[in-house]
Amino acid sequence: MSQFRNLAIIAHVDHGKTTLVDQLLQAGGAYRENQAVTERAMDSMDLEREKGITIKSKNTAVHWNEHIINIVDTPGHADFGGEVERVMKMVDGVILVVDAFGGPQAQTRFVLRKALQEGLKPIIVVNKIDRPNSDPLAVHDKVLELFLELDATEDQFDAPTLYGSAKNGFFSTSHDVTEGDCVPLIEAIIEHIPAPVVDPDAPFKMLVSNIDWDDYVGRIAIGKILAGSIKKGDTVFRFLKDGTKVRTKIGKVFEYTNLGIQDTEDGVAGNIVGIAGFEDADIGETLAGDEDAEPLPPVNIDPPSVQMQFSINDGPFVGKDGKHVQSRVIHDRLFREMKTNVSIHVEDSDTAGVFNVSARGAMQIAVLVETMRREGFELLVSRPTVILKRDENDKRLEPWETLYLEMPSEYANSLLKILNERKGVLENMETNDTSGRTLITANIPTRGIIGLEFELVNITSGHGIMSHLFDEYKPWAGHISARQAGTLVSMDTGPATAYSLLALEGRGTLFVNPTEEVYSGMVIGENSRADDLPVNPVKAKKLDNIRSANKENTQKLAPALKFSLERAIEYIAPDELVEVTPNFLRLRKRILDPHERKRAVKAAKAEG
Repeated sequence: MSQFRNLAIIAHVDHGKTTLVDQLLQAGGAYRENQAVTERAMDSMDLEREKGITIKSKNTAVHWNEHIINIVDTPGHADFGGEVERVMKMVDGVILVVDAFGGPQAQTRFVLRKALQEGLKPIIVVNKIDRPNSDPLAVHDKVLELFLELDATEDQFDAPTLYGSAKNGFFSTSHDVTEGDCVPLIEAIIEHIPAPVVDPDAPFKMLVSNIDWDDYVGRIAIGKILAGSIKKGDTVFRFLKDGTKVRTKIGKVFEYTNLGIQDTEDGVAGNIVGIAGFEDADIGETLAGDEDAEPLPPVNIDPPSVQMQFSINDGPFVGKDGKHVQSRVIHDRLFREMKTNVSIHVEDSDTAGVFNVSARGAMQIAVLVETMRREGFELLVSRPTVILKRDENDKRLEPWETLYLEMPSEYANSLLKILNERKGVLENMETNDTSGRTLITANIPTRGIIGLEFELVNITSGHGIMSHLFDEYKPWAGHISARQAGTLVSMDTGPATAYSLLALEGRGTLFVNPTEEVYSGMVIGENSRADDLPVNPVKAKKLDNIRSANKENTQKLAPALKFSLERAIEYIAPDELVEVTPNFLRLRKRILDPHERKRAVKAAKAEG
């Protein structure tokens, strides 16, 4: 019997995957007795800790008696589904984590479907049973219904179920426990997750399922060894996606252990390892010791449906905040991202210095933008647009999604009105009288989802939950109004003054505070009317005496509205951009010069 168990932790966002891994690491002896336990240890990226979500899949391993349990923590947000898809090639089973209160959600369906399609054996963990109003048995029934809907095999349907609390570190086969430890879950993993099917006596073979980077050894190819073994100094062949072969010498072999990686003399069949010695190894490539080996099937990723434009910053403040501003540097960074993120696609546009970046969702691209700004980049990004297709009759098709909304019942009618405006089609509506919450299921164009989450938060005061899954390409739904309001656009460059902003406050909502640097063509607020209004926020009041000065100082200005990056890119109109620098987010018009902007508007109207 193999010593290895390879599994992925899958779930909807915020159902407790990463906390569950924390408990398994602790049970497996990852921490010394006197060592502080790190919460959400697998979320190593700053963005992951700030947002409270997993963005990139991570590997770790728990040693339990004679077994090595390789664990991959996966993202739960739909936009990062590519991370989940490629992980499925590395593992032999999954732990499906489901919230005992919320039950299966949109992403639960997505990740479970991928796991079942790969033939993986699941273990069900009903988490957060200590949460008030939780109903673990009802949630378990819903999970089984989902298994049937997704055509699970008989063996998959007979998955063992454990109930517990990852936060408090206990699991049991009984739903009414209130204390305990992780041992029942670990024993279930060893008993029910199948050992990897491998051939230790055949020549070395591995599919590259993930890519990592180390400052000392460079690029690291990660995957499960399907045959043979590998050690430092061995010669292997890379089977590239275009059919060519490249001979490579292995620099180092790593295996995962607890909270890190360690060198190993010999990577053996069945283990998940990292291999260094490549300059440009890519996800989906086959590594083999035999030059005549048959390459393994590559990882199939659902195509992107959303696109944004990245371009160089051509504003008057370019280079004042960031250190990476050149088109070539931005180009190299974007194309490097494709090497480690198979869900991201980058291509040059017809315009110099402008790049089209495609992904599954706007959030995935926003994470890339946020990462780049923290690396010192300055750039301009556009509002997300959907990727269109044509059918056999040359009719326009657009991506549609299944949308799940959950909110307090008193807000349901308001959300239905918004859905109708966004061309959504209601499929189901259920109200839980006990919890006082309503669940809405609808089919909606992807265009209709852009910006919807912020409306949901505003209407429900933060009590609404939204998730969505790609459905299919369907006929174009017609015009969907984006932002209803116009903007206040600066006519001048310089520091904004309290005197001018006070005069503009009655026009709408301001985005800048006094003393903030603004420039001509920059969006400094939202107009209460539908059109754009040129304004001068830098005009200063000429003071005649001390009385006037004192009067100015006593006047109060409301704090400016400040956008997050995700909110900014979904707020802007097609003729606007977000200027992103390490320390600033500015909204601006694509065309800064007011006269050129007027001519462009007239030309657009003339074209119809």
